Amino acid sequence: MSKVITKYYDYGQEEIDYLNSVDETLGTAMKRLGKIERAIIPDLFTALVYAIVGQLISVKAVRTIWARMQERFGEISAHNLAIQTADDIQGCGMTMKKAVCIHQIAQTIAQGDFNLNELNEFSDQEVIKKLTMLNGIGKWTAEMMLINSMERPNIVSWGDIAIRRGMMKLYGLNSLSKEQFDQYCLRYSPFGSVASIYLWELSFE
Repeated sequence: MSKVITKYYDYGQEEIDYLNSVDETLGTAMKRLGKIERAIIPDLFTALVYAIVGQLISVKAVRTIWARMQERFGEISAHNLAIQTADDIQGCGMTMKKAVCIHQIAQTIAQGDFNLNELNEFSDQEVIKKLTMLNGIGKWTAEMMLINSMERPNIVSWGDIAIRRGMMKLYGLNSLSKEQFDQYCLRYSPFGSVASIYLWELSFE
């Protein structure tokens, strides 16, 4: 089995000190939780497949499916998945809709019709625009790519239920409007991604 290469999201004292200075409530939570090591997948294709697998299912289910995919296919590359069938991919435990989506994207990239590596040259909004041109990729999936593969520094996803839940827990809110969410995001900028890492952690406490 080819093991997917991961690393931890790269942040340090500068980001921690800044967020503590602009948001005392978040700063207190960060001190209590300590440094959070968030594993990310630097390879863009592998990360994209992982993000698709992770759409709307539990963390436990994602781990199970991901382990099966690596066991069955080895390296999670565009070439490797393009030569499978959607049935083969679906057999790892996901829906057929996701399997077809992964297979189509793998073929598109393997054939050279979409260059993932070019994304590194684009702004956050341009990356989202490019990725959402692919079948089955919405804004949330693109935003997860920006944090969990590309390590972009200022991503806080409204579409992520866990981030919203973490924000509500942090500030003791019973509800959260998009306007409130956007105000917090402005406060966290330019280090919103690190805030997201802590909001995720808080949401699962």
